[in-house]
Amino acid sequence: MSRIGNNPITIPEGVTVEVNENVVTVKGKLGELSQEFSGVEIKVEDGNVQLARPSDSKEHKAKHGLYRALVNNMVAGVSKGWTKELELVGVGYRANNQGQKLDLALGFSHNIVLEIAPEVKIETISEKGKNPIVKLTSHDKQLVGQVAAKIRAFRKPEPYKGKGIKFVGEQLRRKAGKSA
Repeated sequence: MSRIGNNPITIPEGVTVEVNENVVTVKGKLGELSQEFSGVEIKVEDGNVQLARPSDSKEHKAKHGLYRALVNNMVAGVSKGWTKELELVGVGYRANNQGQKLDLALGFSHNIVLEIAPEVKIETISEKGKNPIVKLTSHDKQLVGQVAAKIRAFRKPEPYKGKGIKFVGEQLRRKAGKSA
């Protein structure tokens, strides 16, 4: 059984955590995030955030760990930020960005142009002889993951040659293919 919810969250310097009724707000140098909560009590005291559950029911136990993880991700996001890197594997696969517009050439008849949310900073890295990399950075972990998943969904890695969009460091399950 997980005991994540019992661990206190240490608040780094320059980060403030406020709790108003059922909304927790975290402010830091990279931005501000807020999250509604229910079924737990959140207390901020001497540089720590502590979560407590009113009972040991299954619902309260689940929410205890969930909201502790969400608040911890918010604190880490506004202090350090979150980054996801996607690698385009395949001949002729390219990525460019103009401001918040990401232009992907993925072997379809037309390029895919995706408008990225302003909270997410986007960077494309193209070096000769290496696969293009799309780097997403933001203070909101959920938003970075959602944008990365949307980009990856355009061309998921296939199991034979591994062509497609994959996360940097992701291990793919490969298949042998036809053997004569």
